[in-house]
Amino acid sequence: MKLPLFKILSILVLFFGVKNIVIAATILVSPEQNLQSQLDASADGDVVMLAPGRYLGNFVINHKVTLVGENTGDAAIIDAQGQGNALVLKQSDITVENLTIVNWGHDLTAQDTGIYADTNASNITIKNNRLKGDGFGIWLQKGKNIKVIANVIEGNTALRSADRGNGIQLSIVQQVEVRDNEVFNTRDGLYIISSQNNVLENNTMHDLRYGVHYMYSHSNKVLNNYAYNTRAGYALMSSRNLVVDGNRSVDSEDYGFLMNFITSSTISNNAIKNVWTKPENKVLGRDGKGLFVYNSAYNTIKNNRIDTAEIGIHLTAGSENTKVYGNSFINNPVQVKYVSNKKQEWSFEGKGNYWSNYLGWDMNGDNIGDVIFEPNDGIDQLIWQYPEMKMIMDSPVVLILRWIQKEFPVLKPPGVKDSFPLMQSQMPAKAITHSASSPIESDGKLAVNANKASK
Repeated sequence: MKLPLFKILSILVLFFGVKNIVIAATILVSPEQNLQSQLDASADGDVVMLAPGRYLGNFVINHKVTLVGENTGDAAIIDAQGQGNALVLKQSDITVENLTIVNWGHDLTAQDTGIYADTNASNITIKNNRLKGDGFGIWLQKGKNIKVIANVIEGNTALRSADRGNGIQLSIVQQVEVRDNEVFNTRDGLYIISSQNNVLENNTMHDLRYGVHYMYSHSNKVLNNYAYNTRAGYALMSSRNLVVDGNRSVDSEDYGFLMNFITSSTISNNAIKNVWTKPENKVLGRDGKGLFVYNSAYNTIKNNRIDTAEIGIHLTAGSENTKVYGNSFINNPVQVKYVSNKKQEWSFEGKGNYWSNYLGWDMNGDNIGDVIFEPNDGIDQLIWQYPEMKMIMDSPVVLILRWIQKEFPVLKPPGVKDSFPLMQSQMPAKAITHSASSPIESDGKLAVNANKASK
């Protein structure tokens, strides 16, 4: 008896559909087995689970798999034995989770890295891993839709800072989320170059050159991160359309935030505390700057708190057409250093900034000072040009010159003016604390992480 055509088609669909179903497997691997062979034998969708112990070598993932350490309390350790990359990802749809990765190579030119991906891969997740080594921690290049979450990355303090790799490096990537990581003792914490539409959020970075370092990138967000014990908490360079909001920088030596050729960006609601050059590193002209704005225009700097920096904010080299309002400048010996021949109004729609050294009054109680605030005069500009003048700052001649400028405003050079100074800070002091770091011990196990700062 002949079957109807639709039944024949149904049988064919059922047959070929069932035949092509891929059933994901969980492959259990012990340190006695050859891990690379197990990875090569895996199929897309498999879970390769590592038992606790040390896996020696350099490994490559060529399939869409999950590589995960057993959650037993003891670490599954990938030890690259001082050579090359510890783990290379050659596919999309890969997850690397709950591993300890140590002792990869130190050749920065060869891009030796703990976890390395450079294949236009997408949908990669790197989560809850512990990495300690000389070169780069995690290097992601040319990929998109990637998540780097809750990893701890430690560099090697036996090397000079310049000889270490960066903790997390993003190069030519898009839609990458870097969240809840801790990075310390590497060169830079998070380094982003030529990348768009990425988010760095809630990361803790300390004991570094730069906490966050941006180069040639646009349309990125830097949100609620915490950097301390750095030369610069956030170094933003040659980029545009950045949203930098809610971050903290504490105990940096040179800069809280460095902006070099940044355009069309918003720097808001950030807290900067203690930017001071160490006495042993002091040279003429090297001062800690809360905000350093160099050759950066058409930005908005608002509602930030700059507390106890040698210079609160330093603008130079064509950094005009920037809105500066709602900020709090507190306990900075020099509140503003502005090197330009153009006048600058630092208020917006009737709202200026709070200055801890403002001596004006507020007769109508509207929280706006009745006297215009001008942080600098001609004497300040002379000192910037001739720093040796600092030795005569308190001399009668200098005091008379300051008085003359105040009484005869026509003699004042162009500078910053705040026509609506605030009587109270718009950003209250936050509780900023940090504790000792949590290094990976020599056997590859992670010490108790006591360093997660309260956000």
